[in-house]
Amino acid sequence: MNVTEILSKLVSFDVLGGQSNLSIAQWIEDYLSSLDIEFNNLPNEDGSKRCIFCRIGPPVDGGLVLSGHTDVVPVKGQPWNTDPFVLTDGGDGNLYARGSCDMKGFLASCLVAAPEMVKAKLKKPIYFAFSFDEEIGCLMGTPLAEKIMSFYDEKPNFAIIGEPSMMQPIIGHKGIVIYKTTVNGSAGHSSRIRNEVSAIHEASRIILWLENKMNQLIEKGQLDNRFEPPHTSIHCGLFEKSGIAPNVISDSASFYWDIRVIPKDKSSVIKQEFDEYCNALIKINAEKFPDFDIQTVEHHPDVPPLDTPDDLEIVALIRELTGVTKLGSVSYAAEAGQFSNAGFQTVICGPGDIAQAHRANEFISKAQLMEGEEMIRRLVKKFE
Repeated sequence: MNVTEILSKLVSFDVLGGQSNLSIAQWIEDYLSSLDIEFNNLPNEDGSKRCIFCRIGPPVDGGLVLSGHTDVVPVKGQPWNTDPFVLTDGGDGNLYARGSCDMKGFLASCLVAAPEMVKAKLKKPIYFAFSFDEEIGCLMGTPLAEKIMSFYDEKPNFAIIGEPSMMQPIIGHKGIVIYKTTVNGSAGHSSRIRNEVSAIHEASRIILWLENKMNQLIEKGQLDNRFEPPHTSIHCGLFEKSGIAPNVISDSASFYWDIRVIPKDKSSVIKQEFDEYCNALIKINAEKFPDFDIQTVEHHPDVPPLDTPDDLEIVALIRELTGVTKLGSVSYAAEAGQFSNAGFQTVICGPGDIAQAHRANEFISKAQLMEGEEMIRRLVKKFE
């Protein structure tokens, strides 16, 4: 199979984040088995999903992991011009399908080179690490990275996470965590606003505190100009339905908010300060309404940022493999920070443009797909 044929098969599996990925996992495993590549699984608790990892080459230290995810984001409500789960040649140099760019183009680039890896006399091993549920919180990045590090007797050194970067080496990304905060107030006639505790009013105070906290970080000079925006962002994106009528004081309000940290900031520190502010509000409002409360739970797990020093060996290697010397950073989160925290020298580099991800008529250009394939082939020759 050539790379386009493999990509066509991969995009046909409409596995969304959170859904079972057994169909696409089975196809990949059958493909690996046809090449006599021994693979292993890291399943979820009920066996409805599984990561795939394998080693090709000798069991020696210093190998490299090629990592990507098998799930994609939904297409419902998007104005697609073609069937999103059928790879379609647009006649314009682009191949259209959900996941073609993010990030099955990279998976196809890895798999098409697998026969060469098997035949090559590799001096260092190449590993595949394919995860699930990346699109709903990078849920398996850390477990998969730690599993690979502990499963084998030898220790791989490097990891390339194949998120679409137009083949530019990416050495930094922001972290992310999403919370849901619920405020419990007291209901009453709106004329008694001074006697009751409005959940909407208190929630609004909390949201303003979040915005002010972001501005304080900026004013303190907590900046990193590699990113856009060049600072940690704190944002409330969803205010759930609260209250029952304009003239009734709301007794409940809930909202979702996120923190996207630059590497020099820690989301845990911001969350601690947030909790301290909320505890102060609880103490004040409990004098008027003893059952007043603020509860915050994690909605999206805390994904760490990536901050790979440019003097590490992985940076010189990825520059050699791509021929691109300019390094970049991105403001989205990925599994790269998780692999880095597990002990891998990690970069992001993959075919396709992130601007095409998560939107209708997602595509990868044929030229980018070819460049992704060539990068993997150069890796094979490098490790021979």
